[in-house]
Amino acid sequence: MNPILHTLGFSPSDRVVILHADDIGMCQATLSAYDDLLHAGLVSSAATMVPCPWFNGLAALAQRRAGDSRLDMGVHLTLTSEWRTYRWRPLTTRDPTSGLLDGEGYCPAQSLPVFQRADLGAVRAELMAQVQWALAAGIDVTHVDNHMLTLFHPRLLPVYIDVAQQFGLPPFLVHIPPAWQRNMGYNADDIAAAQLLIDEAAAAGLPVFDFFAVLSLDEHENRLDEIRALLDELPAGLSTILFHPAVDTPELRAIAPDWRCRVADYHLFTSDALRTLLAEAGVQVVGWRAIRDALRASAGMR
Repeated sequence: MNPILHTLGFSPSDRVVILHADDIGMCQATLSAYDDLLHAGLVSSAATMVPCPWFNGLAALAQRRAGDSRLDMGVHLTLTSEWRTYRWRPLTTRDPTSGLLDGEGYCPAQSLPVFQRADLGAVRAELMAQVQWALAAGIDVTHVDNHMLTLFHPRLLPVYIDVAQQFGLPPFLVHIPPAWQRNMGYNADDIAAAQLLIDEAAAAGLPVFDFFAVLSLDEHENRLDEIRALLDELPAGLSTILFHPAVDTPELRAIAPDWRCRVADYHLFTSDALRTLLAEAGVQVVGWRAIRDALRASAGMR
């Protein structure tokens, strides 16, 4: 049984899932979507991208909703900037030798240059600054995760875990499928090293997810059927399903070629059909706040 679920009072047979909204604050369309999702009450956690232009809007939203138990917001630690015309920069450096900048002075578009060239001291400083910035904005940060899974590379993973522990926050940890790792540029040694580091984190008492999935950013049709299949697939233990909600705006269409999928996620998580499906699925939905508070109470994190 996943140890964190025992701590939270679940049984070995329980299927427990976090329904997680990614990329909040990336653009304005994500803020309108997230506000509506909080009203609908089906999302159980989210994470914000601090270096992005609309982070201040997310901070204002969080301040307006201070005390709302549905607001479960982590920091989506961000070292990459993947869009062609809508870019962001690190908070802490303009130094090309940091490895955190591309030739135009933005965060690199892909993870591989960060794996290969990023200075680990610069990575640590940037991650620390992103969490500190969110806390200073008044956000009650519940966890950290990472954009495009960049920080799961074995060069970067120890820094990611240590920064989370500096703030008493649980980091999102999971064994990434080897096929995904190879597509991201991992070699065989990287895959083995990442596996070992995740196993060591679990042995040290950090929560490691048993299963995770991302709603498609390629196909937007039949969203309800897609999540129904994922819920049927969930094993006993701790799982998360990630999605990327946004309302349909000209800005979103100009930024993201996958905008239809993001809008489909918004409609799904504000729908009565999903509410009914979740009620019938036999899964337990939790957020990150419960995990953070349980770990802090048990002194499982320094």
